[in-house]
Amino acid sequence: MSDKQTEQSATGTLGIWGSGRLLARAFSEQEACMRAVYAIAGEIVQPPKSSPPEYSVRLGDIPPALYTARKNIFSTLFYSTYLALGIPLPRRMLYGKLNHLFRIWVTSADNLLDGEDKCVLPLVMPGRSHVMREVVAIMAADRVLWRVLNEAVAEQALTARQADALANESLRCLLPSAGQEASEEGGIGARPAPAYLLDTIHVLKTGLLFNIPFLGVDVVEKEVDVGRVSRMKQALLMFGGGCQILDDVRDMSRDFVERRHNYVLSVLAQEQPSLLDSWARRDIKPDDRLYAETLPVSLAAVKLGYQKLVEACSALREEGVIVRGAPITRMAGAMLNALDLEDLAYACA
Repeated sequence: MSDKQTEQSATGTLGIWGSGRLLARAFSEQEACMRAVYAIAGEIVQPPKSSPPEYSVRLGDIPPALYTARKNIFSTLFYSTYLALGIPLPRRMLYGKLNHLFRIWVTSADNLLDGEDKCVLPLVMPGRSHVMREVVAIMAADRVLWRVLNEAVAEQALTARQADALANESLRCLLPSAGQEASEEGGIGARPAPAYLLDTIHVLKTGLLFNIPFLGVDVVEKEVDVGRVSRMKQALLMFGGGCQILDDVRDMSRDFVERRHNYVLSVLAQEQPSLLDSWARRDIKPDDRLYAETLPVSLAAVKLGYQKLVEACSALREEGVIVRGAPITRMAGAMLNALDLEDLAYACA
């Protein structure tokens, strides 16, 4: 397939988020990074010959859905920063592989903590294992990391010292988010002020994860514009914060039942505590759509999240990550669909 055909194909798949050559190219190269990670995982996750067949563990087939644009909007956006910064192909492909490994680590941890079943590394295991599958996924991703780093050193894309630094920092950069998640295990006692949710909890829970793509840039790249990188980081931090506000609207019921931090619930605790008291006497289910019962507050939160996305996309456009002329408001609005809040999109009209 020619470069132009690749661009047209990726643009059509990405929809409004495929606006421009750079994002389309980022989507194509990030897909190649994912396939490389899965190929290595397939070689590593193999049972020993002495293992009884009924207890074998191996990597399963990779569902085509994992390669769709909808599943990879964030990864594509992250990768596009490398293209905008002019990072050479070998190292940007390395960083794209690291990003996918981070995705496996974070998703598997969320699956363990929240009892979810978001598959990023499909494993074939006996029985109906949930916990052990996620444990093996995390362990396998760690082994893939070392293969990826060793290959980069062999290809002279990295020095051995840089590879060691990336391995160490790949854990350290996750620790603040891990600490925040740990603080919610077993449920929280009181709901903090909404401003604290935005400025502290959301930064640790999601914002920092949107800066992880710059790990390789910070450790390895010496000739990038530091000011430009800082502006990109700030824009992605804001993008992550906007997404987290929207997540909080969608997940209000689950967060209420499980007593987890939630921006909308903090607003209600401050402004309508009696409503939360009444919910406490009801049999609320995690998948209920409680936001429908408090539309004024929920719609205000949606609008705030949307405004953050618009501002973040505008800043990224200024840095060349999103093509000039791209329909920023439509791109931000598309995130409501991606986050399953299309029924509240009218709040942003």
